[in-house]
Amino acid sequence: KTGPATIILSGFASGLESSVWGIIAICLAILGAMLLFPGSPELAAYGIALCGLGLLATTGFMLAMDTYGPISDNANGIFEMSGALKDAGEGSDAHKIVAKLDAVGNTTKALTKGLAIATAVIAATALFRSFMADAGLLDIGIRIDWTEVFIGLLIGGAVPFLFCSFAINAVSRAAFQLVEEVRRQFREIVGIMDYDPRSGSDKGKPDYQRCVAISTAAAQKELLSPAVLAVSAPVLVAFGLGYGDPLKGAAALGGFLGGAILTGQLMAVLLSNTGGLWDNAKKKIEDGMFGGKGTPEHKAAVVGDTVGDPFKDTAGPALNPMIKVMNLVAILIAPIAITDISNAARTVIVAIAAVALVGASLWSKRGGIESETGGDANPPSVPEDDKQAVCA
Repeated sequence: KTGPATIILSGFASGLESSVWGIIAICLAILGAMLLFPGSPELAAYGIALCGLGLLATTGFMLAMDTYGPISDNANGIFEMSGALKDAGEGSDAHKIVAKLDAVGNTTKALTKGLAIATAVIAATALFRSFMADAGLLDIGIRIDWTEVFIGLLIGGAVPFLFCSFAINAVSRAAFQLVEEVRRQFREIVGIMDYDPRSGSDKGKPDYQRCVAISTAAAQKELLSPAVLAVSAPVLVAFGLGYGDPLKGAAALGGFLGGAILTGQLMAVLLSNTGGLWDNAKKKIEDGMFGGKGTPEHKAAVVGDTVGDPFKDTAGPALNPMIKVMNLVAILIAPIAITDISNAARTVIVAIAAVALVGASLWSKRGGIESETGGDANPPSVPEDDKQAVCA
């Protein structure tokens, strides 16, 4: 009732709290596995691996639950864009049923994302044991009082934030390109707002293929920066902090993985749950709460939903494969990181990884809003009557 700011703040606060409960649940699962397999660290690691296997045993059911969300979402979009909404009327039972199915789909997607995050963290914990064995750290452990380990921990904790920055920047660029394409079609295609897909005529038909092509190209190109980050960051830590003592570099990589797993889980739950909350808030208002569509409350909820979509559909779910990839990269490079290679070779490896990271960061920042608009602080906006079509 008090505008977009409060819905953003309340949703963000709820997401922060949900991250805490999520990590407590994961801790209890790991602790339970250790209690069921006491006696030695090897048995405890085996129990944690079985815990992850148990979570993966529900994959079929969770895939069905996760698939339900996009299906119901697409059904709602087709229902509105095909003109069936005009025939049935916004107050009809058909419209309410489809809207409720869409809202339920958002809830199921949020639940399955939470399970996927838990699976990724527990799998990463099991892989962590394999990394320590390959790196020769089982006897001495990962000592936090080593400066290299602490630096690795700090860098690992920062990587998920940079990863999310890459993902959200990618969404912003793709959205800007789509809006510009929609504006072009409004200007150039005559009768676009009067087009009826049921008429059989192509007069005023929007160029849907162009919009799909823009989205597809952006989805493929924007994979570069996050992928380079997930692969090169462990290499940079392992070899960059291993000068003089390769074992300390391997231990620093262990600290890096620990920090990445912790903050990655917290960020993934925060982004997924916050985005789902804002989306369902909008759908609840569209279902009739606070006066329904067109009210100031609905406009505030639309702002929250627009912010939440990149959170719950892009940055949050993408953190799961990031955690797994960095663990696998660490396992692969551990035998090399602990070898006594020359400082010249180590410097070359560090330089290549650093250049790759800098390049990924610059690639992510290309094409900002200022450069896209040519420095114009007030680019032409979409007419008020066309805003609903732009959102569609």
